[in-house]
This record gives sequence, C-alpha cells and structure tokens, in this order.
Amino acid sequence: MSATKAWVRGQGLLDKHLSGASMDYRKVIALFFPLLIDQAFIIGLNLVNTAMISSAGVAAVSAVSTVDSLNVFLVNVFVAVATGGTVVVAQYKGSGQDRMVSKAAGAGIASVSLLSLCIGLLVMGLHNPLLTLFLGSAAEEVAANAKVYLIGSCTSFLGIGIVQAVSGVMRGIGRSRVSLALSLIMNLTYVLLNFVFINMLDMGVMGMAIAVNVARYGAAACALYYVLRMDVSLHLRLVELLHVPWAMLRKIMAIGLPFAAEQLFFNGGKLLTQVFIVSLGTYAIATNAISGTIALVYQIPAVAMSMTLVTVVGQCIGGRNIDDARKFIRTFLWLASFSFMLMTAILMPLFHPLVQLFHPPAEIVDDIFWVLLINAIAQIPLWAISFILPSGLRAAGDSRFTSISSMLSMWLFRVVLGYVLGITLGFGIIGVWMAMNCEWGVRGALFLWRFRGKKWYEHKLV
Repeated sequence: MSATKAWVRGQGLLDKHLSGASMDYRKVIALFFPLLIDQAFIIGLNLVNTAMISSAGVAAVSAVSTVDSLNVFLVNVFVAVATGGTVVVAQYKGSGQDRMVSKAAGAGIASVSLLSLCIGLLVMGLHNPLLTLFLGSAAEEVAANAKVYLIGSCTSFLGIGIVQAVSGVMRGIGRSRVSLALSLIMNLTYVLLNFVFINMLDMGVMGMAIAVNVARYGAAACALYYVLRMDVSLHLRLVELLHVPWAMLRKIMAIGLPFAAEQLFFNGGKLLTQVFIVSLGTYAIATNAISGTIALVYQIPAVAMSMTLVTVVGQCIGGRNIDDARKFIRTFLWLASFSFMLMTAILMPLFHPLVQLFHPPAEIVDDIFWVLLINAIAQIPLWAISFILPSGLRAAGDSRFTSISSMLSMWLFRVVLGYVLGITLGFGIIGVWMAMNCEWGVRGALFLWRFRGKKWYEHKLV
C-alpha cells in the first residue's frame, strides 16, 4: 500500500509541475532522457579522451586544452545558428504547420553546413597568427602540438556542422532519440579511434586529429542518410539541403545571429581568460584543463535540461500557451539546482580517483581540488539562472536580450574580474574561476528580472 501511495503521490507531483496543456510529463521525460544519456556519453568520453592524451605528457594536455578553447569558440557559432533552427522548427511544430516544419528543417541544415565549412576554411588560413595570439610565450612543444590539432579540428568542422544541424532539427520536432544516436556514433567512434591511435600506435596529438575527422564525417554521413532516406515526416530532398530559402533563413537568423554574436563575445572572453592562464605557465594550463573536464561531469543533468527546455518552451510558445512556458521554466530551474546538489554529493568524495585518471603532477592536485570545490558550491544556486533560464527565453524568441546581457556580463565581470583576481591580486587559476562564478550570478540576476516581465514572450516568429 505504501508503495502504491508513493507512486500516486509522485505521479501527482509530475502532473502538477511537469504537465500542461501543451504537453504532459511523459513527453517531457521522453525528450529529456535521450539528451541526458547523450550528455553523459559526450562528457564521459571527453573525460576519457583527456585522460588518454594526458599519457602523452603535460605539453600535449596543454596544447589540446588551448586549441579546444578555440574550437568551442568557433563551433558554438554554427551551433548557435542550429539552435535558431531548433527554435523555429519547434514553434512551427507547436502551431501544427507541418509543411513549414519541413521548410525550416531544410533551411537550418543548409545554412549551418555552409557556415561551418566557411569557418573551417577561414581558420585554417589564419592558423599561424591565431596560435601566436593564444599561445604567446607557451613552450615550443606545446605550440607544435597545438598547430597539428588546430588544423585537424578545422577540417572536421563541416562534419560536426551537419551533425549539429540535423540534431537540432530532430530535437525541435521532439525526436531527441535521433540526436542521441548520432552523438553516440560520433563520440564512441572518436574514443575508440583515440585509443587505437594514441594508446596503441603512440601517435599523440596527430592521432587525435585523425580520429576527430573520421568520427565527425562518419556521423555526418549517417545524419544525412537518416533525413533523406529514413525519415518519413520531414520529406526532405537533397536539393532542399543545397538551397537556402531567404524568408525562412531570416526567421532562423533572428534567433541564431544574436546567439552567434553572444557565443563569439562570450567565448571570446573565455579565450581571453585562457590567455591569462597561459601566462601563468604550463602547470596552470593543465590545472584549468583537468578542472574544466571534471567540472563538466557535474553539469551533465543540467545541460540536458537546458537542451530539453528549448523544445518544450518553443512548442508552448508556438501554441501561444504562455502559462505553460512559465511553469516549465520554473520547474526546470529548481530541478537543475537540485541536480547540482546531487552531483556534488556523489562526485566530491570521488575527487582523488577522478583526478588520478589524468596523471597530474603532484604540485597541481591541491589547486584542482580547490577550483572544483569552489565551483561545485557556486553552481548550485547560480548555474541554472545563468544557463537554463536564457534557454527558455531564447526558445520564446527573446534572443537579443539574452545575447546582449551575456556579452556585457562576460566582458565587464568575468574578463575584468578574472584579470584582477588571477593576475593583479595573484590568486592565479583559482581567482580566474572565482570570477567566472561571480559572473554567473550577475547574468542570472538579469535573466530573472527579464523573466518576471512580459517582453520575453511578445516576439512572434511563426
């Protein structure tokens, strides 16, 4: 009887907080769990990859970490445009316009693919000045490894652009299992090839560059095969993926361009803090790389919630159901904060086994511990309002406000305060991370203020 009562009570809570006129908790959970598994694999495999490359030495870890910061900066530009496609597709889906869903899907895939190709070619042409800018006085061995990895990464951008575009479309129509399948194909292939090239053939960073290209283009081929041959609802043809309809592109870019600009400025600020860290030496770069990789593990459930919320709120707004959109955003904020409490309770006692995966020098283990502890405490109240909330606002079409707020808070607080705490006051890598946590609070306060008003849902895309 007690088990039955507990089930009924649990179902009542789900109905109250995760169900509405737009969708019920079963649909929300069906969207969330594939994305949760996806994030667990992506971040878990990223942890394994960093651990594998650490066997090639601190210089290799530092090179991969520095180039990956630049990669995140670049890849997030076309991921932002893919997010614009997700929002437009979700709103058309919510409004019941199936033919427009197909047009938006084709435009999203075509535009992201073209953009990713152009970015890859541009950065390959500018790789020498970029590496000089971001590596500065780094050791010669670090610079040599970074050059190989940067060029190898850029050649793979078209592959990951196609995968991100197709995944965004699938999430927009509520098929997050497809994005999970593509992610698993890409990331498992990447890790397996890394094991062969790095651990078995001792190819170091060159092996990692080859692995990332094979994995991304293999997944891109699967993504295109799915939308052109296997999907029965979108009815996409190859010619639609080679043509960008400007009317639809404007709708996608209304969301995607402000978000892309935000990502450029936001990740540009992160890259500038990376320059601060480079000036602190190779050990500081390694500390930042290892801490960042482990910190991502704490964020697995919350990142999945952020991605789920884009589809949920997008479909609510497409159906003009503002009350549902508000309720879902509030619920996801509380759930994300609870997830951080749970992950901290699980992972902090496992610090030493986790950190030893990376074979760090004994001199940096204490710094890694303090960086992770401070970050774990700060993200419980601050991460959700800083990252979950803007996902909901952006899904409603409020992209400009969220982007401007993120850009200003990054440059006025994280960059400036990071330099003051990390360099001027001598707190080093811990000071840089503390500045990041402070910036979360400032940005989150702006988003909460916006959410309490009405302007965030008054934009009309479809």
